[in-house]
Amino acid sequence: MTETLIFLGLIGVLYGFFTQTPPALFVGIGLVSVAAVELAIREHFAGYRSHSSLLAALAGVLVALPLYFTSLPGEALLVVAALVGAGAFQVLRTAFARQAGGLTFRA
Repeated sequence: MTETLIFLGLIGVLYGFFTQTPPALFVGIGLVSVAAVELAIREHFAGYRSHSSLLAALAGVLVALPLYFTSLPGEALLVVAALVGAGAFQVLRTAFARQAGGLTFRA
């Protein structure tokens, strides 16, 4: 499924780029992004590769995104995203170490 989504997303990106159709381009980028995140989550929680930083950054962005539409200043959004990302990093690193036999990273 992941490979299929990446392939379809690549087709959308290429079509959108060469025909200058922004919706197709954005849908293609979205499909590739969803597939990449799914692969990162699967590899991380299987103990195959640590994607703690990527997944923690994603958690920070997902929490800060709805707050962007409030009256909070940009600095507060950055602090919230950083705190959520740091907390998620610790949790994700511990989860990976549990699956990888104590290793906190694997190249």
